[in-house]
Amino acid sequence: MAARNAGVPLDLGWISRIRVNQPAVLRCADHLQTRRCLSKEWQAAWLLKAVTCIDLTTLSGDDTPSNIQRLCYKAKHPIREDLLKHLNMQDEGITVGAVCVYPSRVADAVQVLRNIHCNIPVASVATGFPAGQTPLSVRLQEITMALKDGATEIDIVINRTLVLKGEWEELYKEIQECREACENVYMKTILGTGELGSLTNVYKASLVAMMAGSDFIKTSTGKEGVNATLPVALVMVRAIRDYFWKTGYKVGFKPAGGIRTAKDALSWLTLIKEELGYCWLDSELFRLGASSLLCDIERQIYHHVTGRYAAGYELPMA
Repeated sequence: MAARNAGVPLDLGWISRIRVNQPAVLRCADHLQTRRCLSKEWQAAWLLKAVTCIDLTTLSGDDTPSNIQRLCYKAKHPIREDLLKHLNMQDEGITVGAVCVYPSRVADAVQVLRNIHCNIPVASVATGFPAGQTPLSVRLQEITMALKDGATEIDIVINRTLVLKGEWEELYKEIQECREACENVYMKTILGTGELGSLTNVYKASLVAMMAGSDFIKTSTGKEGVNATLPVALVMVRAIRDYFWKTGYKVGFKPAGGIRTAKDALSWLTLIKEELGYCWLDSELFRLGASSLLCDIERQIYHHVTGRYAAGYELPMA
């Protein structure tokens, strides 16, 4: 993994000066969406890159040990072996970036991955997911429980009320406490951008999260009315770039929620390449939070190899 973000003292002066030009952000995001798509072997290569950056996720009320088992098997074998052989990629060890589950399912995921001899990271949501409205002490206990069961990454969720009220010192302190509770594992901070009220608040919350020591900043829980969008992402990755220029720390980015198609994945990869550069196009600094995205990516790769689209039974999913 990349060197961790150690965090910096809260700089309220920097935060107070932030103003986001929304029309300009929307124009830039629209330009990204209208770019000409990649084709043929270039598209297949970028889609395989996207696979390695997926946090394959299940966050449902009906999750069971058997669901987790299927998820973990798919995480280790995301693309059919015969398709990889056709692309001469069968020996590249292509897996997803991580599996992401509730704290109560972490032990199941860790056990399955151990049984199949796979070292894919196990990420767990915590801290009152998805609303972040439970007391801080309870949220910290969730982190401790997930770590005890073997989680190697923690996705925390902020209390959006603190952003809407402009209580940046309190937000900074809460994220710092979560960072300390995470000990030596990577912490992704979910901002819940669909509930922050403005793009300016998104930028400010991104900066506070990074100053407090977040290793990744993440758009959404996937449970909000509006989840990952390119305008929001553009604001967040430019905050990441500004933070890097000022501190030297590289912070990762994870969009999540509503990312379902291979075309979506290509748009996100393009955004990262153009705004942050190739060095961010790696699972150590970029993840796609998704549950159904992998299905469409494998479908597109199947089409590239065979010239036709697969029937549902030909590409089993978790």
